[in-house]
Amino acid sequence: MASICSVLPALLCKFPAIDESAIRLARKTVDDGFRAFVRANGWIDNLVQPLQWFLNYLESLFVGSPWIVILVAMVAIVYFGSRNINVTIGTALSMIAIGLVGLWNDTMVTLAMVTVCTLISVVVGIPIGILMARSDRVQAFVNPILDVMQTMPSFVYLIPVVMIFGIGKVPGLIAVVIYAVPPMIRLTNLGIRLVDKEVLEAADAFGSSTWQKLKNVQMPLALPTMMAGINQTIMMSLAMVVVASMIGVGGLGKNVLQAINNQFFTVGFLNGFALVGIAIIFDRTSQAFGKRLQKHSEVIHG
Repeated sequence: MASICSVLPALLCKFPAIDESAIRLARKTVDDGFRAFVRANGWIDNLVQPLQWFLNYLESLFVGSPWIVILVAMVAIVYFGSRNINVTIGTALSMIAIGLVGLWNDTMVTLAMVTVCTLISVVVGIPIGILMARSDRVQAFVNPILDVMQTMPSFVYLIPVVMIFGIGKVPGLIAVVIYAVPPMIRLTNLGIRLVDKEVLEAADAFGSSTWQKLKNVQMPLALPTMMAGINQTIMMSLAMVVVASMIGVGGLGKNVLQAINNQFFTVGFLNGFALVGIAIIFDRTSQAFGKRLQKHSEVIHG
């Protein structure tokens, strides 16, 4: 290679990178500007204060309630969601096993975090998905943003979140939502776009308004696909909880992080299996509920 470079211009052998001092100056300018913007806008903290209250309330409710109440409530929700006795028994056994190894409170903290993240993702994701389904321009604008959100390494999310909100549960929650909301948006958009045009024409023939078509035709028919989006959002929230523990999120993720730092093999695996148990419960329940919705819509619309 050296002999080849001896006969070629230096420009063709060494890649013409931008001067390092110029990159350093640009980086410093952006970082300083970002910090100055955050310090000058204290309203950002006030904006997320309701999230802090909601998360604290749910966490206190889950942790402070008697374990038998939480267990019965979970089993009831799983049964009425899945109508599957095997999934229900599996849920009860999994939660009992988690409690027996001393991870009940940490699991409740993680459940509170995942519940809040999922609710926020649904509230944010469905309107954006509907807008994408109604406008190709909105879809063309939002799709690249979703691509970046889904391909960006999860650790990178933590940097701007920590710069804006600092360390704590709410910054972790925001990072988890950013990571988990794209499937909800994409599958809402897909579900509405896949609604049969003949059904929409029939709704038009009956004089339905745009809102009536969305509420009574498109949303019910898209519900199974949207349930798949909720399922994916829950799974991604659980996956991100461990990463978010680096900036102050408690629960099972924090235990896993401590186990990594201290090389506690058993502790790490027990907490990891607890996360797997919760993931399987959510996955099986939401999948079964989605299949029931699918069958129900097939019966209604032939």
